Amino acid sequence: MSDFSLIETMRFEPETGIPRFNLHMSRLRNSAKVLGFAGAESASQALHIYIREKIEVLRLRLELFHDGRYEITSAPYLPLADDTIWRIRIAHEARLSSTDPILRHKTSKRAVYEAARAEYSRDDADEVILLNEKNEVCEGTITNIFVDDGSGTFLTPPLSSGCLAGILRTSLICQKKARNQRLTPADLKDRDFYVGNSLRGLIRARLV
Repeated sequence: MSDFSLIETMRFEPETGIPRFNLHMSRLRNSAKVLGFAGAESASQALHIYIREKIEVLRLRLELFHDGRYEITSAPYLPLADDTIWRIRIAHEARLSSTDPILRHKTSKRAVYEAARAEYSRDDADEVILLNEKNEVCEGTITNIFVDDGSGTFLTPPLSSGCLAGILRTSLICQKKARNQRLTPADLKDRDFYVGNSLRGLIRARLV
């Protein structure tokens, strides 16, 4: 387990703090417990101190190492415009495995996601979706997938397809605004769908 770290990427807003902060820390603690990492509580406390006097909107990155060491970094964050639509493509070579339990945790093991992203230039795609060995939709390289079912509820791939327990995804499921359903690329064609994460929120998407 010492060859990778646990990561939480968050948005800080001076007036309201970190959206979904408790879910972020719950995921960090759970992953640390399951994977045998020390220091989750110390890292959480350090993050509280780190943001105490911050006065601008920030992208925060908390990285926890196996031995309990942690690093907190930040950078100014500019939200996307409300009318943003991301162009989405599907990776052909890079695949996720539905039987790999590590995919449910946010870690620095990013090779397969980087390979998928590298299949298309930034001019050709804003985000790239990965499939599993069953040709089911899993997730994007930095986002989860949310398909509008026409009733106001989003459909999102289950963890058993091989995807991250994303914080925005968890929040929407807990609010009964999303539910699990296995999806295929055909489910994304000619339908309203979104990609999203806790940092950026929901982003309207279009398959190209």
